[in-house]
Amino acid sequence: MNWYALDLTCEAEAREAAEYALMEAGALGTESSFGAGPDGRAVEGPFVRVTGYFDDAPQVERARAALLEALRIYGFASTAVRDMSQREVPERDWLAEWKRGWRPVEVGRSFVVAPPWSEVQAAPGRVVIRIEPGMAFGTGTHETTRLCLAAVERHFRGGTLLDVGTGTGVLAIAAALLRPEALAEACDTDPAAVTIAHENAMLNGVAERINFRVGTVDDSTAPADFVCANLTADVILPLLPALRRAARGGHLLLSGILDTQADAVTARLRELGAADYEITTDGEWVAITIQVMSDE
Repeated sequence: MNWYALDLTCEAEAREAAEYALMEAGALGTESSFGAGPDGRAVEGPFVRVTGYFDDAPQVERARAALLEALRIYGFASTAVRDMSQREVPERDWLAEWKRGWRPVEVGRSFVVAPPWSEVQAAPGRVVIRIEPGMAFGTGTHETTRLCLAAVERHFRGGTLLDVGTGTGVLAIAAALLRPEALAEACDTDPAAVTIAHENAMLNGVAERINFRVGTVDDSTAPADFVCANLTADVILPLLPALRRAARGGHLLLSGILDTQADAVTARLRELGAADYEITTDGEWVAITIQVMSDE
């Protein structure tokens, strides 16, 4: 069986937007390279070759539309991508190569995020979270996941947690492992992500303490002591009133926000009455944590 590759040459700063777009277009995985791309062609100047791998011929127009939308979300002009080309790729053992490349990630003082096949052992004071990503987002390697895990470590003291847009379930699982008495609810609009998250919870032995469901947050959502929303700024903004209601009397954690988008999010928070918030950064990414008063 041959695979298909869609190669993008883009500005280095737009790499994550390109990776996101390729996954939205149906890629089963992506690879980024400087200097020379995976096809052997040189990549010159401040550019990076981003390649998406597909098990069927990719729909170029679908990929182009996803790319334009991703560039808009991430705040880049369409000119950030220089070219796009398609090619066939002889079959390789992609899974074995990917597994060799994914190493355990230490986050904060408490967490180690590791693949199921890793032999890493928990050190004193460390919690190992085993994650099989499937097609969902959140292996612990991305800046936004690290920011959220660090915020859970700092602010979650037990009780109940709501994880909106759960992806692989890593945040809900981390909370359940860190606070064995805690109960969590995790939702995602993607049914496949909910399935993957539930499987990861079983892998970590905490499935009985996390309620997984397909959906999002709305006015009927039960309040929680800690609410996580690791999404994107354009998704977070219209959800902010419902997210704040769900977090009333507790903490609200927002991430998936680029530093260029943080002002828009904090301005909306102030409009909704949030006077104080904590901002943490990792590279170009931002997490915002708010303590929501019970009378707001």
